[in-house]
Amino acid sequence: MTEQSGARYGLRYDVNLSMLFTELPLLRRPAAARAAGFGAIEFWWPFPVAVPGDTEVDAFVSAVTEADVQLVGLNFFAGDMPGGDRGLVSWVGRENEFRDSVDVALGIAERLGCRTLNALYGNRIDGVDPAEQDELALSTLDRLAAVTADLETTVVLEPLSAAPRYPLRTAADVLAVIDKVGRPNVRLLADLYHLAVNGDDLGALAADHTARIGHVQIADAPGRHEPGTGELDLNGHLAALEAAGYNGFVGLEYQPSGDSESSFDWLPRMRRAL
Repeated sequence: MTEQSGARYGLRYDVNLSMLFTELPLLRRPAAARAAGFGAIEFWWPFPVAVPGDTEVDAFVSAVTEADVQLVGLNFFAGDMPGGDRGLVSWVGRENEFRDSVDVALGIAERLGCRTLNALYGNRIDGVDPAEQDELALSTLDRLAAVTADLETTVVLEPLSAAPRYPLRTAADVLAVIDKVGRPNVRLLADLYHLAVNGDDLGALAADHTARIGHVQIADAPGRHEPGTGELDLNGHLAALEAAGYNGFVGLEYQPSGDSESSFDWLPRMRRAL
């Protein structure tokens, strides 16, 4: 993808360091992103447990600070992601664990100035009434919105693909939940890859939902690799979002088809800085 076909001048890009530079230890990735020219990064939950020790948290914060990059997005603890978990927001029985991890996430966000926190909804659980899960999710999201409001932080909710037990697959699915929560700082995370793979109408996304989008992520499809490797008109969709007023970050959340460094060739270096 060339500058004419994707690196738009009004948009700001960040690197998801849970999917890129994974050949490096996690704490070395912020510096690698800076060396590649990026001024902003995002992460999934960067720890293997819900409540890491203070030393681990301090080491993460220091790695970001010393690399001189801005953390613009962070996932709340989502369970065992490699094992198939996709969030604890609706997971009945793990409320206290999630609540404790939220305190850690908020502390990191405050220390690093992160203003977007991603709350994965969670899979359907065998033996639990979906209505009970949805009720828990609404109360959890309401609480998250309340505790993040003072930090001027947005909680984003994301549709996912390739997760058959995850109930939110389209923008409409997410917005229906957001409408029930009724908080202005709960918004849609528009991952163009997940939406496209699930058959959502990306052409209507900008026209219908731009004002409700809190963050955008991209990967090409099929394959979930860097722009230009698949069939999505990412340039067109990003241009439409920009024209409709989206001025937030676009997270590069893809699996590089080769090494991480060369997967950025589509994005001119001058467009990687803040």
